[in-house]
Amino acid sequence: MNEHAAAPILIGPELEGLDHYDSVMDVFHASVRRFADKPAFSCMGQTLTYAELDRLSGDFAAWLQHETDLQPGDRIAIQLPNVLQFPVAVFGALRAGLVVVNTNPLYTEREMAHQFKDAGAKAILILANMADKLERVLDRTDIQHVLVTELGDLHRFPKRQLINAVVKYVKKMVPRFSLPGATPFRQALKTGAGCSHTEVARRADDIAALQYTGGTTGLAKGTMLTHRNLIANMLQARQAIGPALTDGAETIIAPLPVYHIYTFTVNCLFMVETGNHSVLITNPRDLDNFVKELKGLPFTGFIGLNTLFNALCNREDFRGLDFSQLHLTISGGMALTKAVAQRWEEITGCAIAEGYGLTETSPIVSFNPVDAIQLGTIGKPVAGTSVKVTDADGHDLPLGEPGELCVKGPQVMKGYWNRDDETAKAIDAEGWFHTGDIAVLQEDGYIRIVDRKKDMILVSGFNVYPNEIEDVVAAHPGVVESAAVGVPDEASGEAIKLFVVARDKDLDAESLRAWCKKELAGYKVPKFVAFRDELPKTNVGKVLRRQLRDEGQNRTPS
Repeated sequence: MNEHAAAPILIGPELEGLDHYDSVMDVFHASVRRFADKPAFSCMGQTLTYAELDRLSGDFAAWLQHETDLQPGDRIAIQLPNVLQFPVAVFGALRAGLVVVNTNPLYTEREMAHQFKDAGAKAILILANMADKLERVLDRTDIQHVLVTELGDLHRFPKRQLINAVVKYVKKMVPRFSLPGATPFRQALKTGAGCSHTEVARRADDIAALQYTGGTTGLAKGTMLTHRNLIANMLQARQAIGPALTDGAETIIAPLPVYHIYTFTVNCLFMVETGNHSVLITNPRDLDNFVKELKGLPFTGFIGLNTLFNALCNREDFRGLDFSQLHLTISGGMALTKAVAQRWEEITGCAIAEGYGLTETSPIVSFNPVDAIQLGTIGKPVAGTSVKVTDADGHDLPLGEPGELCVKGPQVMKGYWNRDDETAKAIDAEGWFHTGDIAVLQEDGYIRIVDRKKDMILVSGFNVYPNEIEDVVAAHPGVVESAAVGVPDEASGEAIKLFVVARDKDLDAESLRAWCKKELAGYKVPKFVAFRDELPKTNVGKVLRRQLRDEGQNRTPS
């Protein structure tokens, strides 16, 4: 292609229905009317129907309006794992016109103080298990209203008391705390039930959620996601994934955190809009109980990511489950390796459709058509979305050449909260959001992610992408999982260090390097190999490459 010719832009189909809704609450109200008696969310054996979700979220909205001085546009932090209180609180807060600040329950005190202060949160709903941390940072925030909930609060008597007693007194998971004036969540719902609430109209451009980025490269930034952003992505999901689903008939397993944008959009919006049933898994790291919860459950869909699929496929009890009704498996959040995808399909009979997105894009950018999955790609742009790739100088690149992936569409964030300079760096004057991911646009319209720009390893002037190495290593029968990082090297600038969790305890570095030499150019073969019992991961399950790079400065194989 002539370098002066216009470089290609991949464009998704036309987006339908964006003008049907003004706010997320319009979506919610339409669904609770249409699917009132259908199950909406389940957790630990307890189910809320759409009618119950409507009633409880209305009670919470009434409490917010009658018992606090919060005004539309004020921020409320919600710091919960996957429990039934989450959707009740989210929809209740939105009905009162508030902005939801989703907060990771595993945050440290430093991270909590930063996010709450940065967001200007005036209220918080927090699980009792981490309320002691809130007590220690509260005076560093603007929070005026505190609600505390316990794990089993939305379960019926007597299971509620049993769950809460076991968590508090047997497992001792609730440290002592003192938050004078805090309101128990159940009390707020009871008080709200005696009041009426006023539905607050919000415009499409109003902020619905402040979704904080992971902060792995510094302090987390708040991504301003508007009602229009979230509605657009919900409708984009419907056009991309909807043909594989029947409205009001699916049971979808949701093990990833609902406070994460991936599950927040897919389960709190898309699955609600389609009237489907999300089964929230509170602690997916407890694989024993996770698999027990799946037994006897006629699930039709499963939403996960590579590390979770891999962990489940390695379990005999999981392989013994009934997958006869499973017809949709979605992967996102991190690269899906071919070895894991193939093993999942062999075990479950269901292929994995990989998508791609970011917090800043609400999150879905592209998705593999479920009837035309192309392993190793992130699919095609979703409706209303344009993508292109650029070089280091910002010049557009032709098909087949790796460059930074740029995205334009109605799901692209309004900007970073109180960070105009960071917004200007991320979104250029023409409205293109620069993702920081290296991608290749294929002639058939599919997109292939090569790696994160910051994760790229430069070996003797050659670009090496960790995902490619990890994909090759994942196919080794003696490997559970791996991660490749760059470490300083006098001879080549950087060298590749591979961290490996082995299935075969006799596996050694040289045999693994020999495996890589069969599939990779010499400069891509790891120079150093270190075996570990496990890899450090975020709560979502992404491998923390930054932590491994820090570890990797010690280049010996130990």
